[in-house]
Amino acid sequence: MYVRHLSVGDFRSYPSAEVALEPGITTFVGLNGQGKTNLVEAIGYLATLSSHRVSADAPLVRFGAQQAVIRGAVVRDGRETLVELEITPGRANRARLGKSPLTRTRDVLGQVRTVLFAPEDLALVKGDPSERRRFLDDLLVLRQPKWAAVRADHDKILKQRGALLKSAAPVLRGRGKRRRPVEGVDADEARESALHTLDVWNAQLSAVAVPLIYARLRLLRDLGPLLGKAYDEVSAGQSDARVSYRSSLREPIASRIAAGEVPEIAEIHDELVESYAEVRDQEIERGVNLVGPHRDDVVLSLGELPAKGYASHGESWSFALGLRLAAYQLLRHDLGDDPILILDDVFAELDSGRRERLAAMVADCEQVLITAAVEADVPEALRGRTYAVSLGEVTARE
Repeated sequence: MYVRHLSVGDFRSYPSAEVALEPGITTFVGLNGQGKTNLVEAIGYLATLSSHRVSADAPLVRFGAQQAVIRGAVVRDGRETLVELEITPGRANRARLGKSPLTRTRDVLGQVRTVLFAPEDLALVKGDPSERRRFLDDLLVLRQPKWAAVRADHDKILKQRGALLKSAAPVLRGRGKRRRPVEGVDADEARESALHTLDVWNAQLSAVAVPLIYARLRLLRDLGPLLGKAYDEVSAGQSDARVSYRSSLREPIASRIAAGEVPEIAEIHDELVESYAEVRDQEIERGVNLVGPHRDDVVLSLGELPAKGYASHGESWSFALGLRLAAYQLLRHDLGDDPILILDDVFAELDSGRRERLAAMVADCEQVLITAAVEADVPEALRGRTYAVSLGEVTARE
């Protein structure tokens, strides 16, 4: 798979830009702030419907414009498909395949598959659990786009359940002399109604949370060996890089999961239901959702020590890079062809040894897109077609 042509309109700093691409290695060189990362960000957005730099769409639209457009001509198995996205902050985005509009924007997922490594990825090791959860869930969607709908449903139901806990907390907490009457409604009846509604939300949430947990566990089981191999190749050592899942479910299933076991869906469901019952009083008291995929974490370890807080700066970079390269190998195996590999301004962050080893690992990828402020930072083995980027102008070098 590769992108043959990229077109953007009112995207980030570009009123418009047309960039011809080809298989192999392409490097965008320019000083910081000139717009080189914006180009690979656009390709990443075609693949994931999100940016690796910001969480909202508004910064993606050029200042003063109402809408941004990204078009990519994608070639896979000899067939070319035009993928088009219209980004309109405050309104629903729109997508087209060829000349055909799609009913749902997320139906475009799977047409472009990318693995992107950027300086922001250091947060996978040093950042909050949400960064690692997002990494897992994004990879699930890249493998099977159907998971986008599951994620959306889970987040929607979780938000609604949380709103119930907050709004109904006074009623749910009212007992005996502390009962708080609701005008026109018997306090006991109000409490029973709120508890029944909570049970309904529990059932709806578990219906999407359980498959998501199960899929994450299976994904980590596949990813673990690839991560260990990639880390060793990047770091040129035997450091026993590991990945495990920290579950918010009750013991002893949480310990079994941490040890690498993947319980059956039925068992995860039963444990999640029991966990809801166990933390009900705490959830009511605090007005927040305390159990489920949104409370879980991915634990990265070097031997017996967690990478977060113990790994050196170089080890942390190797771990983050190992995760992305492991994801690339997993997708390559799943799809039967190569996703597009994007290396966004990473060589300046790596020492010379890691640069050369990374170059050797990715030299055979079908398409590699690189951004760099200084061309000399890019290893000689990855010198391919080069574009100079300056003040939003993209010029091919001879």
